[in-house]
Amino acid sequence: AMLDPDSGLSLTIARIVQRLKGSSLHSQLERQARVSLHKPEIKLESLKEDIKDFLKTSGWEKKLQNAVYSELNVFPSPCHPAAPPEHIKEPLAYMRKAQGSWEKRILKSLNSMCTELGIPLAQKRPVNEQKELLNKWNEMGTDEPDLSLFRPVYAPKDFLEVLMNLRNPNYENGEQPSFRNHLGLIQVPLKVKDIPELKEDFSELGLNIGQLGIDDSAQVPPEFFENEHVRVGQKVLAEQDSAAAQQYVRQGCPTALRADLWPLILNISNQPEDILYYEQLKSNVIQHDLLVDSLIYKDVKLTASNDDYYFVFEDYLYQVLLCFSRDTSVLEHFTYSSATPPKSYIRGKLGMEEYAVFYPPNVNYNSFILSVAPLCFLYHEPSKLYQVFREMYVRFFFRLHSISSHASGIVSLCLLFETLLQTHLPQLFYHLREIGAQPLRISFKWMVRAFSGYLATDQLLLLWDRILGYNSLEILAVLAAAVFAFRAVNLMEVTSLAAAEVSIS
Repeated sequence: AMLDPDSGLSLTIARIVQRLKGSSLHSQLERQARVSLHKPEIKLESLKEDIKDFLKTSGWEKKLQNAVYSELNVFPSPCHPAAPPEHIKEPLAYMRKAQGSWEKRILKSLNSMCTELGIPLAQKRPVNEQKELLNKWNEMGTDEPDLSLFRPVYAPKDFLEVLMNLRNPNYENGEQPSFRNHLGLIQVPLKVKDIPELKEDFSELGLNIGQLGIDDSAQVPPEFFENEHVRVGQKVLAEQDSAAAQQYVRQGCPTALRADLWPLILNISNQPEDILYYEQLKSNVIQHDLLVDSLIYKDVKLTASNDDYYFVFEDYLYQVLLCFSRDTSVLEHFTYSSATPPKSYIRGKLGMEEYAVFYPPNVNYNSFILSVAPLCFLYHEPSKLYQVFREMYVRFFFRLHSISSHASGIVSLCLLFETLLQTHLPQLFYHLREIGAQPLRISFKWMVRAFSGYLATDQLLLLWDRILGYNSLEILAVLAAAVFAFRAVNLMEVTSLAAAEVSIS
């Protein structure tokens, strides 16, 4: 149930105030306000107004605005007070159930691996191993542990299989004719946008508006668009306004400004306490050995080491992913994710809640690596790289690995992709379906990895500019459909899934 706008707004305000109270920004603002009391321009008779003016001129008001904007971007708007708390995570019961059984399956796979290999989920490293790891922290890639026995927890095609089997139980008996004519693999009735709605939402991507990466190409004299766009970007950066930065990157972000504009949009400041936090995670990696560490190693070896672009970043990838697997602050995103953090119990205490530990906050998926690697081009300081990745994950990427009805969730993206293709290229869609090459079987791995590993890095970063700019992953489905439209003529000639894969790659 929706709220009337006024009470909805006051609920939102109350929640944001509550969340900011515990933040370091809150204590910094208090400190600044106290410091300002000693300034000559602050008069007792107009104290409140003077302090407000001081906070405005000294840039603190802008920081507060950015923090509020960030909260509004990340957290869903409050439900009706009477709605049960799980509705914030996922309003549809059958989606919650499907996500729950998927999590059980992953955990079972992890646990059976432990049993087979006789390795605990987590153990303290012996002191000599701790020293050794600390010494080679910056060159972990040179290690060649034997990982032949470890297997990935799941492959994208296993996940797609689960999504294809999703059904809304209310639809099973009285089939609604309108949805019967969806011939794709995804069989759940979610509302996805049509072309007019997408045009309206993505209006800055209209053909009459300049785009970086296209309009700065050789045919157009660069001074027409690029120089002006860079000038505006520098101004946005100087203003330090998250909302303006988010609007700006919708037309693409100049390479020289991206490393500064993204943290501004994500409201990351890289304060001393953030650097300290990263160091704490690092010491946690050094002290404790987790089963997932070996899975991370194996995935990095399989993905990045064989990639012409990314192999040079191998050490960064280990550092970021090993720290990420231990970062309990990431647990916060489970308040608005349909997922639930995996739990394990201390040995011999199965089922006793006070002995439950979250393990690991983030089960390892092989697409993780590909979502860190492109960021290595932007950040060479591990703590900054780490913060940007973590924020990208808790805002966007987690949606690609969990089952939900959210418009940016992987289920909606698959449905949007299939609907666009079926509506606008029906002949191509039928042809591919007839030869057993359902388009989603090809595009799923692009979307689940946000195209990382499929696009050259400069193009990928321009795509991710738009994800940040629109605070949405829907652009991934639109791009996937566009690739099929672009290759339609060739695809009409193919006669098998394998041939279609080749023709579109």
